[in-house]
Amino acid sequence: MNSDLTNQSGGGDTPAIDSDDAGKRPAPQSISHLDRKILDAFPGLVVRKDLTKGLRQNAVVPTYVLEFLLGQHCATDDPAVLKSGLESVQRILAKHYVHRNQAELVKSTIKEKGKHKVIDKLTVELNDKGGFYETEFTNLGLKKVPVSDDFVRRYPKLLVGGIWCIVDVAYEVAEDTKRSPWTLDALKPIQVAKVDCDEFLAARTKFTTEEWMDVLMQSIGFNPEMFTRRGKLLALMRLIPYCERNYNMIELGPKGTGKSHVYAEFSPHGILISGAEVSVAKLFVNNSSGKIGLVGYWDSICFDEFAGKDKKVDKSLVDIMKNFMANRSFSRGIEQLTAEASMVFMGNTKKSVAYMLKHTHFFDQLPDKYIDSAFLDRLHAFSPGWEVPIVRSELFTDGYGFIVDYIAEILKHQRTEDFTSAYKEHFEIVSEVSTRDQTGFEKTFSGLMKIIYPDGKATAEEVGELLHFSMECRRRVREHILRLDDTFNRHDFIFKPVTGGVPITVLTPEELQYPAFSTPRIIPNPEDSASEGETVTEQTRVAIVTPSETVTQKPGHIVVPENTKGWSYRRLFAEHLKGAQKITIHDPYVRMFFQVRNLMEFLQMVHDLVAEGDEVEVHLVTQSDLDSCVKQEENFNQIVESFTGSRIAFSWEFDHSPNFHARNITTDTGWKITMDRGLDIFQKYETGPFSLEQAVQEARLTRGVEVTYLRMC
Repeated sequence: MNSDLTNQSGGGDTPAIDSDDAGKRPAPQSISHLDRKILDAFPGLVVRKDLTKGLRQNAVVPTYVLEFLLGQHCATDDPAVLKSGLESVQRILAKHYVHRNQAELVKSTIKEKGKHKVIDKLTVELNDKGGFYETEFTNLGLKKVPVSDDFVRRYPKLLVGGIWCIVDVAYEVAEDTKRSPWTLDALKPIQVAKVDCDEFLAARTKFTTEEWMDVLMQSIGFNPEMFTRRGKLLALMRLIPYCERNYNMIELGPKGTGKSHVYAEFSPHGILISGAEVSVAKLFVNNSSGKIGLVGYWDSICFDEFAGKDKKVDKSLVDIMKNFMANRSFSRGIEQLTAEASMVFMGNTKKSVAYMLKHTHFFDQLPDKYIDSAFLDRLHAFSPGWEVPIVRSELFTDGYGFIVDYIAEILKHQRTEDFTSAYKEHFEIVSEVSTRDQTGFEKTFSGLMKIIYPDGKATAEEVGELLHFSMECRRRVREHILRLDDTFNRHDFIFKPVTGGVPITVLTPEELQYPAFSTPRIIPNPEDSASEGETVTEQTRVAIVTPSETVTQKPGHIVVPENTKGWSYRRLFAEHLKGAQKITIHDPYVRMFFQVRNLMEFLQMVHDLVAEGDEVEVHLVTQSDLDSCVKQEENFNQIVESFTGSRIAFSWEFDHSPNFHARNITTDTGWKITMDRGLDIFQKYETGPFSLEQAVQEARLTRGVEVTYLRMC
């Protein structure tokens, strides 16, 4: 047996790699507080995520395969152990992972040694004439290699889609030349042997909600600092199909947002297939052989590249999918079968959100046979992919996260849990909703509870946040079905606290952002004192300014929703700054480069408001950054130089008061504009000479901010 690929636990089912460093707890290093908590709470079950990314460049294997190996050697923060462990993993991959272009060399190695351990993906088929099973190696290229019935019984997914394994392959020329000279002496899937869910729940209590969401974000490879809270919810929502049975979700959005990332490499219990490469036999059942398809073996099935008008779709497949998505059943001849697979549909949109709202609907890019109101009504949630940032290097984390196979096993276990009614302790639905609408948002809510609050312990505010988000995702489905089929009834999505209080009407961000393009809705308002027969529109009940409206020069308070576009400094501030000859900005946090860049864009906006021949003084009051105050001053002085001789006279000063926290803009015309985030209202965006987000503020996603306009005199 190869010494570097042995069983760590002494007889367990999970293959492991012996190492002198395995299991050691290294001395603490200088890492983030969150990473330290993860390492202490989940020893041996976490890995530094940038190591996975580095290895991915040299080995085309799923993430869970790499992280299984890294978890054996690199679940530590000790640099020396990390270096040694990484070298061990690289050596193992170099020695045992089969590259397609080196398949013949590996075969020769097996022949010369008689036996050799390889890492490859295996798929098994039944030889119905011979009554035995045969396997095919994806990279090694071996076919029709006999495999023990015992392996197939223990790992049935070998029969559908295949799984990555560590395999002892032997070679011996048989007397019967019809027999394969290749044999399998040992076969073990690359996966965590077992998980202790009670220990997992106990460890979860050591983290705040925000910390836990950040742990999960790092576990799926993202840097949580680059995402807003809503952005994190949208990313974590992709995990629901792994922990919620028969969950149907669609996500449509621009290219390059990493829609299929989680489904391609996150879990050995999910499979990613092309939307154009599936048949009834492959997905459900082959009636001629009786062989069950993918739905019988996988927890999550993701149809990548699902959109596309030119794709050919079997109408009978759509009909069977409709029945399965609604009732989780399908037929094999006269026999009715059930399965628990969740369905995920991922596709690219070509038009802007505003264009789709004005001219078509959000399902417009799907193949025609899927633009079927009955099929679409089976979707529990529509995730707005246009709110997800384009994947770029700074979005990925170099922090610690769970070995993906560990969290995948936890999510699989949670499929037996049910949190669909957990909100009823705090809230009740007060609007009339269809059964499918209620099932849709309840399943989304249940999935998010399992992911973020796996012990079910959430405050009323936290429950309300998830319920609102879940109802929004189902409302998006309903609103765009209404554009296709007027036989569906229109109704609102409203909930309120069981203890009493103001009912909360759930609207999607795009309805708020583009009210002129949203479907007109006339809804009775029970709280209005309107006479019988009178109605009010839903939009008149929403106290929010949308980015398509101009903020008028009057006192008031507005909310800029998180993860929306269409906002700019001009729309927020221009009307209240007109006519001013002196503007003072109070903001203690104009320190980092992007914050100074925000200031520069604000000054450019003011410059455009000033008539030729006039001048406006703009004065900044901020605080120094002790770590980089020299650079901070240098940046401010460059701005002073830049505007010298222009319509803006810019000046600045430091206020060293320890109580300086408020952010506001005041004018000599009597206006005071307070902003809870100051000028920092935009999420981080891609920069460069050809970046639309850098050139146009309205193209950026917002972080969410509240702005109050006060008339002081």
